Amino acid sequence: MIKLQVIGNLGKDALVNNVNGKSVINFNVAHTERYKDAQGIQKDRTTWVDCSYWTDRTAVAPYLKKGTQVYVEGTPDVRSYTTADGRNGASLTLRISSVQLLGAKPSGSGSGEQSTGGEAAPNNYQAPTGSDNTLDDLPF
Repeated sequence: MIKLQVIGNLGKDALVNNVNGKSVINFNVAHTERYKDAQGIQKDRTTWVDCSYWTDRTAVAPYLKKGTQVYVEGTPDVRSYTTADGRNGASLTLRISSVQLLGAKPSGSGSGEQSTGGEAAPNNYQAPTGSDNTLDDLPF
């Protein structure tokens, strides 16, 4: 068995379809790698992976929005085709066995800022005092 793992961003919102009484969530993931060519110029190479997630657990579909970072794992399949102008092409498809949301789509409204966690601290918590405070001194 061949297993493929991909981390990338969704290119468009996921679609839930019903095929022969079974639910499938279809989406595509883009993974971009940076590399330097022979002349030392930095370039980007993006690989698109078409994903099909056959599952009864379609509750994840509303969270699979364009730009969302995901980790997907599954069995790969390469499909070859001929374009309208006669050129040969190939596409990478993945039959998903596992999907995990890694991050939300970046927004310009500042809602993506991380919380400091101050609200989650107990009411009687007192921050340590002194000049040598480090993250290792956190009580939790």
